[in-house]
Amino acid sequence: MKIYIINGPNLNLLGKRETSIYGIITFDDYLSQLKSEFQQLQIDYYQSNVEGEIINKLHEVGFSYDGIILNAGGYTHTSVAIADAVAAIKTSVIEVHISNIFSREDYRHVSLIAPNTKGSIIGFGMDSYRLAMMGLVEND
Repeated sequence: MKIYIINGPNLNLLGKRETSIYGIITFDDYLSQLKSEFQQLQIDYYQSNVEGEIINKLHEVGFSYDGIILNAGGYTHTSVAIADAVAAIKTSVIEVHISNIFSREDYRHVSLIAPNTKGSIIGFGMDSYRLAMMGLVEND
């Protein structure tokens, strides 16, 4: 099974930015842990701060991978284009957020992406990615 993790804007700063919200571990370190736990899977990773690059990656892998875990960051609440890209591809997408978006600012309470996904996992810290991985593996 092939899983692609796509992270959006500012998630390259995990471990450095707003550690009270996002924690102190870098995504690279967390990804190593995921790959160790899910050795039977091919797990690939991409991060971009640029909306169009995220759309291009969704188009690129959205017909050849078994699942995509997408943390679109702030684009979750603003990007009709990313929502449309998720709707256009064949591969199942699980939306992930490290923080509980519903306990934050009001504008974060709406996900434009969620209606086009298999599901959303929100607020479990970095473990949200592991839970999404389990969801893809167990519900394939």
